Order: sequence, then C-alpha cells, then structure tokens
Amino acid sequence: MISFPRLECLNSMTNMATIVADVDKKRVLCRISYESLRAKFGASDDKLLQSITINRTNIQEAAKRLIEQDHFEEDGSILIKSDDL
Repeated sequence: MISFPRLECLNSMTNMATIVADVDKKRVLCRISYESLRAKFGASDDKLLQSITINRTNIQEAAKRLIEQDHFEEDGSILIKSDDL
C-alpha cells in the first residue's frame, strides 16, 4: 500500500522539492526539481511550496506510478521528472 502523508520540503542546495511516500511501512523520498515545478506548473521561485500543495494530486500520482514500476534511484528515492507529470 502506498500513502502520502502531508510532508514536503524544499532544498535550495539541490534545487529539489521532496514529498514523502509511505510504501509498506517504509519511507520513500519523492523528489522533483524546481525546474520541473516551474516548467510543468508555472511555479515562481517564491511559490514553489505552494505549487506542490496545489498540484499535490498530480505529483502523488506520478510518484505512485514510478514506485509501482520500481523506478528507484540508487539511494532508494524516486525522481519525478516533468515528463512523468
């Protein structure tokens, strides 16, 4: 079972936003670049977190598909790209 608690954060060092998925009682970090948020959702730099909130369903659906297809990065995270949304 995959669920998504309402946890998200921004990392200005990596220019990535992260949401969290719980997959069979394990935490999986699902990352999306600031660039993808801007390109796909028109997010401005000061509204990146708000963009995640507004587009949460789309982002979660993309993350769920990638998890179900076992598209994990080496560190166990999921990288959501613009094409995935």
